[in-house]
Parts: sequence; structure tokens; C-alpha cells
Amino acid sequence: MGNSKSGALSKELLEDLKLNTKYSEEELCAWYQSFLKECPSGRISKEQFEGIYASFFPDADPTAYARHVFRSFDTNSDGTLDFKEYIVALHLTSSGKTLQKLEWAFALYDVDGNGTISKNEIQEIVRSIFNMISTEDQKNLPEDENTPEKRADKIWNFFGKQDNDKIAEGEFIQGVMENKDILRLIQFDEPQKVKDKLKEKKH
Repeated sequence: MGNSKSGALSKELLEDLKLNTKYSEEELCAWYQSFLKECPSGRISKEQFEGIYASFFPDADPTAYARHVFRSFDTNSDGTLDFKEYIVALHLTSSGKTLQKLEWAFALYDVDGNGTISKNEIQEIVRSIFNMISTEDQKNLPEDENTPEKRADKIWNFFGKQDNDKIAEGEFIQGVMENKDILRLIQFDEPQKVKDKLKEKKH
């Protein structure tokens, strides 16, 4: 990791990121500099990541959701996000193609990483999403989805599953692609705000 001292991105990584995201070399280099300013070690810990989320949601508790998002971005499971994981995450959640986003959503919901989603896992993520919705906003939710249980049931019933069934990735992606309502139910739109704040913070 010697080149993190010089603050320069390695050619390989730069090419890799240009290929897999829509960012230009200038953007990537600028982001790398600010990334190193924020994270001199070149890595973001889970605690730092949770801290970033917490600062954006003073009226709610984003810890559980942040932990799940972190897990889904930490593709090599080493407990930190390096610059590549960070940029891929940024790209994916702000401008990735629908299919990529849904693959990420599947990884987010597949809490134990075993390749299928259970009803418990749906409930766990939906509960963490509800922690981020202020009590005021929860009052405005439709009657059939104003609690984590109701929302999880609605998603589960859409897939026509029994309580102890599982949803496979292909089935999950196809189902969500065919139904905008389910797409709305499985996601929390705030990360876009987090993204914008992160970008502001970096200037």
C-alpha cells in the first residue's frame, strides 16, 4: 500500500474504476485526495461509516441500516471500505443501472450472505429502514405499510411466499423490476441525500 503515502491512485485501480463507473479520471483523482484527507489510512471503518450516517439523521437512528449498507458494500468482508469499494458504492447507489442496483439491494437484504432471502431478513432490513423515518413521517404512511411488520408482509405476499420460504436472487430482481410498488417498499431514498452531503463535505 506504499502509494497511499504519495496520495496518488495506482494506474490499475484508476483504469478499473474508469471502466466500471461513469466517473472521469479527474473526478476519481480529486475524490481520492479528499478520501485520504478524511481517512488517512485509506480505509473507512464501520464505525466511521455509521458516524457519517448518524450526522445526517439527527432525528432518527440510522445505525442498523448503516451497518447493513456497510456490509453490502464491503465486498471482500474485511470490515473496512477501501477506496474502490467506496467509489463502486457511490456509483452504484447514485447512478448505477437498475439491474446493478437490484443486485446490490439483494445483497443488502441477504443478511447472512447465503444467497437467498428469508422473511426474517426482509423484516430485519425493513425495521432498520423504519428507524430512519421520523415518527412524524411514519404517521403519513399508508395504513397497510405503516409498521415494519406490515411492510415486510406486503413485500413477502407480493412474492407469493409461505412464511418459511426463501427468495432467490433472480426471482427477487425480476419481481422488483416488474413492480414499481415493490421497488418503493424495499428501498430507502435517503442515501441519495447522504451522497450529496458527502460530496459537499469533500469540497
